[in-house]
Amino acid sequence: MSDSTPLDRFKSVLTGTARAIAHEPEVEVAWTADAPAQSGKNFKVPMPGRSLPRGQAMEARGFADSMALRLRHHNEALHNKNAPSESVARACYDEIEAVRYEALGSKAYAGMRDNLASAMDVRIAANPIARASQADEVPIQSALALLLREHLTGQAVPKAAQAGADLLRGWIEDKAGADFDALALSLDDQNAFQGLALDMLQHLELTRTPDNIPPEDTGDEDEGEDGDDEQDDGDDAAEDEQRTETTGDSSEGDDDSEGEVEREEVEDSEDGDMADEGEEGMLPTRPNRPWTELPDKFDYNPFTQAFDEVIEARELCDEDELTRLRAYLDTQLKGLQGIVTKLANRLQRRLMAQQSRSWDFDQEEGILDAARLARVVVSPGQSLSYKVERDVEFKDTVVTLLIDNSGSMRGRPISIAAISADILARTLERCGVKTEILGFTTRAWKGGQSREAWLAGGKAPQPGRLNDLRHIVYKKAGEPYRHARRNLGLMMREGLLKENIDGEALLWAHARLLARAEDRRILMVISDGAPVDDSTLSVNNAGYLEQHLRKVIDWIERQSPVQLVAIGIGHDVTRYYRRAVTIMDVEQLGGTMVEQLAGLFEDEG
Repeated sequence: MSDSTPLDRFKSVLTGTARAIAHEPEVEVAWTADAPAQSGKNFKVPMPGRSLPRGQAMEARGFADSMALRLRHHNEALHNKNAPSESVARACYDEIEAVRYEALGSKAYAGMRDNLASAMDVRIAANPIARASQADEVPIQSALALLLREHLTGQAVPKAAQAGADLLRGWIEDKAGADFDALALSLDDQNAFQGLALDMLQHLELTRTPDNIPPEDTGDEDEGEDGDDEQDDGDDAAEDEQRTETTGDSSEGDDDSEGEVEREEVEDSEDGDMADEGEEGMLPTRPNRPWTELPDKFDYNPFTQAFDEVIEARELCDEDELTRLRAYLDTQLKGLQGIVTKLANRLQRRLMAQQSRSWDFDQEEGILDAARLARVVVSPGQSLSYKVERDVEFKDTVVTLLIDNSGSMRGRPISIAAISADILARTLERCGVKTEILGFTTRAWKGGQSREAWLAGGKAPQPGRLNDLRHIVYKKAGEPYRHARRNLGLMMREGLLKENIDGEALLWAHARLLARAEDRRILMVISDGAPVDDSTLSVNNAGYLEQHLRKVIDWIERQSPVQLVAIGIGHDVTRYYRRAVTIMDVEQLGGTMVEQLAGLFEDEG
């Protein structure tokens, strides 16, 4: 332990404490620079600074305590069995259960109570309730959970959420105030607590009672009456959908034992689906439309390029933060060192084989060809055979890695992408292959200054791309790896990843490659699906960005000297790119990148 740091010792203590709370000796705690998450007995909590500031340490403890309490007091099968089907009700149901098991810890241990409050402050900062100014902007599940927590534990609603919670306080307490008292008596019985919670959701009119469920169509009514029934059902569905959109709730529950923080992330991702309501940290939906749904005639243009930027990674955060983010990336690389070495050696052997020497045989002079000595033994009259080495020309090569920096890449996908880019940059440099690493996202969720300019100009119809592009240069092709290695840590920065407009990003990366003098130019795209920008798609046709991407890809593949290859993470990109592979597990990314690159080198060797 002599070489262990205070951070290492804190992690060890945190792991031991989590195991004790959960009554699970196999619990493991790891650091993350992304949203905290739980997968079974594996916890990922925010990494505090090296000096362990008290506030950051309490946040880490709070998330670990919440996950441990969930593991100890929560039965996922029972939770899913009783869950309501309505989306808003399901989101409330999930949040209420999280309040229950956290309240058990808060009431039992004063220190845990403070830690959980610190973690709550972090979650609230990213919750729409902290920014709500009207009742219809408040997520019902967030307000309900905070008011129930206040009643069960005596802890006041966090200051950041007080105004938002107060907008719904009167309505909630009027309809469910008596339910709060009943829930307080059943904290340690999940089954009884869930039954009372479902009653409360009915009182709040978030679930349908049997009396409210419309009867099935028996076919006895006339056609007009059927039409009325269908219209009523449509109205109910529209009301449910409107309520879901105005509250920004989650449409899915936790099916895989992931923690309360994961639910918060899912809720944010649902908000990202709204055309005009994207917020920091919210994730877009990935459309997967067939090619036939896209219009035949198409003309793509940005509304304005005045606010777009091409920026180097080091300009997006200060030196200290970049160093910290790189240190976090290194901690993840440490555990993958064996895999890194294996991948690097495999690619290097294949590239070196491309650059190796070959031989001309049956020469009059040179090096004696030992393989043909048998001829001389059988026929002594045969002359000795010699061979001469000759150099095989290996094309001067540059590789560009274009990495999707969109919000849906958050978590493990962007970590693996950054790690794999790091591996390839080092390996290709050793092989004499220049490497450029680029990223693409947008500067804002809601369209940024481009949308503001469009609104100020009278909201012209079909304005085209309506967001501010952000294209990031992590490493230039001619830049040594050691100068750029720290820049890759920027991908770990919370808040960097927003929307993705793939077509223009491809054109940008392609133009940079065409300006290079190398004989072979390779562009590898790493993405997790179709282009998404809610601001653009809300005012243009649904296939606007996707159609442009297809046209750009088709042009590059048919007419450009640049070799294009794509790797999709969790989404099928083979329907866009001629040479592509889709992986379902991000752990496969490093090996897949190596195989794709090696295949391109061999095809052109």
